[in-house]
Amino acid sequence: AEDNMRVCNLTTSSQYFHLLRNQAKAKNRRPLILFTPKSLLRHPDVRSGLEEFTGGKFMEVLNDNALDKNNVRKVIVTSGKVYYDLLKYRTENKINDVAIVRLEQYYPFPEKELIDVVNGFTNAKSITWVQEEPENMGALNFIKVRLVEIMFKGKTLSYISRKESASPAPGSYKRYSETQKLLIENSFK
Repeated sequence: AEDNMRVCNLTTSSQYFHLLRNQAKAKNRRPLILFTPKSLLRHPDVRSGLEEFTGGKFMEVLNDNALDKNNVRKVIVTSGKVYYDLLKYRTENKINDVAIVRLEQYYPFPEKELIDVVNGFTNAKSITWVQEEPENMGALNFIKVRLVEIMFKGKTLSYISRKESASPAPGSYKRYSETQKLLIENSFK
């Protein structure tokens, strides 16, 4: 509360660069909390081009510019590593009517930026928050309250995550793969 910290979950190397640069240059410094899984350190799609470092800036919300906005029927809002699983599924299945918007900063919550991006998809009928963590973990409870507060005009709101659990991971790679596949498939329904 009261802007006492900054909490982010980044999806590209340029975002990481610009966030650290902002943190170092800030006059009013506050703790920076980053949720960054090790798997993204080696993921080939996380790389950014030189122009993204030299001409870019930190963006709290990353828009999906790969699709024709007029054809989008659904907007998925997500954050972190699961974005790449969603993107891979969308590409492999040639889905061109579901946008994937990335929330790069949780707190302070970028309400105006998220509203502007989502409302840019004028024909979208639904918004879905997707996270790979169980329902009682991850950002869901924090995000749910904020998404309900800014309820998007004429759009339904839903959430997709793993079922509540005492553990953040199922304990078996096979079980993880099965539940991850189901989570991704359900996101596009």
